[in-house]
Amino acid sequence: MAGACLSSSCWTLTTKFNTLSLNRPHPNADVLKPLSFYANTSLNLFSKGSVSLTPVGMPLRRSIVCEAAPTKKADSAAKRARQAEKRRLYNKAKKSEVKTRMKTVLEALETLKKKTNAQSEEVVSVEKLIAEAYSAIDKAVKAGSLHRNTGARRKSRLARRKKAVEIHHGWYVPAPVTEPDLVATA
Repeated sequence: MAGACLSSSCWTLTTKFNTLSLNRPHPNADVLKPLSFYANTSLNLFSKGSVSLTPVGMPLRRSIVCEAAPTKKADSAAKRARQAEKRRLYNKAKKSEVKTRMKTVLEALETLKKKTNAQSEEVVSVEKLIAEAYSAIDKAVKAGSLHRNTGARRKSRLARRKKAVEIHHGWYVPAPVTEPDLVATA
């Protein structure tokens, strides 16, 4: 990260720089000579990262930009990555089960709707499939794989499709909607 030191202020590094030695001359040695601690710097300051000293700014002002970039992830970051992958696979399996159960219910309802001589008892087998789908949706919501509103929407979708099939075959007659009387109250 240019312009900032990760571990401490660049100005407090001068004491550390005084104890280190330079392996080879820096190509911009003439530019950095006014810096009193430059002659004692080392390119191997951080074992897991790199330090670059670069003059920045106007000709009258000089400052140092310290960069420390780790070459590998920390142990905690690697563990978090492993945990995230495990959760991703778990959530993917839960969502896949929900989709599969919903698909079987919707296909069963579609075949039942296309049947011309369907009986009302045939809905019982579809209701068992709907119950299994509801269970899978509820488990996915409880595990956190699905949001609760998403689970409610999917369950509602299944119930609406079932009711549409029942209305289509005449097994269910919705109650007539009555208009409420508009009475002005003072």
